[in-house]
Amino acid sequence: MSKPRIGFLGTGWIGRHRMEAIVEAGTVEVAGIADPSPDMVAEARKLAPDAPVVDGLDGLLALGLDGLVIATPSALHAEQSIAALNAGVAVFCQKPLGRTAEEARAVVAAARAADRLLSVDFSYRFQDGTRRVAELARTGALGRVFAADLVFHNAYGPDKPWFYDPKFAGGGCVMDLGVHLVDLALWVLGFPEVTDVRSQLFAGGEPLTGSDRVEDFAVAQLELAGGASVRLACSWRLHAGREAVIAADFYGTDGGASQRNVGGSFYDFESRHLTGTSHAVMTRPPEAWGGRAAADWARRLAAGERFDAEAEGLVRVAEVIDRIYGR
Repeated sequence: MSKPRIGFLGTGWIGRHRMEAIVEAGTVEVAGIADPSPDMVAEARKLAPDAPVVDGLDGLLALGLDGLVIATPSALHAEQSIAALNAGVAVFCQKPLGRTAEEARAVVAAARAADRLLSVDFSYRFQDGTRRVAELARTGALGRVFAADLVFHNAYGPDKPWFYDPKFAGGGCVMDLGVHLVDLALWVLGFPEVTDVRSQLFAGGEPLTGSDRVEDFAVAQLELAGGASVRLACSWRLHAGREAVIAADFYGTDGGASQRNVGGSFYDFESRHLTGTSHAVMTRPPEAWGGRAAADWARRLAAGERFDAEAEGLVRVAEVIDRIYGR
């Protein structure tokens, strides 16, 4: 049985890293590469030296692909995903799927109509620690989960200018980092209805006003059906005292569960089961988790999977992001 033929649209650092994970999984064939940068193409070809290099999305779709990995600027995600799905090509897209819920909803509708597999690179779902935390929350081991605190502070911030253009990025640190927090909170808790959203956005230490800038600090509170409350905070270039502060804590009537980065790392995490003043460590670093979402999509594609109704959760996440922005 032949392997699915996969194209890669955008092979910068993140696209190339996901390409490496898919190649290592060995379930698909790299059938095409497209990137406007010759240097990025040259690096990608080290992973797939026999793959043809073509011009853009049209060139890739002309190859008769089974799947497409999209790692381009956020403003292009929805349009490119829809074009691929309409051509009968499954899609694995970098987050965000769309700059707005309307864009995300259109992509999911295209995937449903084409009956093609659609996934977004919400990579934190695939950490061992996150999965242990989710298991505790979902099985009732924590009792009734009534509160959650999630943070993602990046002491640097993006190095590409388009991230700071609202038209291209769709937003600032919420769109870049907060989307992971919203997804994690809803995914761990089984995508409950979000009944209320309150937020504050800042740029350069001042409340964000107007539409010509993006936020670099944000806090939000989500109220969920059933009474649970979720607090979120994210930032770029915060004086955090370390490279990154990343955490997801869930509190229930019978215990808590925590997933936190270690030593300011973007990659090393420790998860704990909390009881009163004591805790039990569930997972420790190191763990190679970054490319698991991409490899999982490739494996599912090779297994013949089609549209998955769980993709509707992508719209739920985008709707919350819209509400954080007051849209």
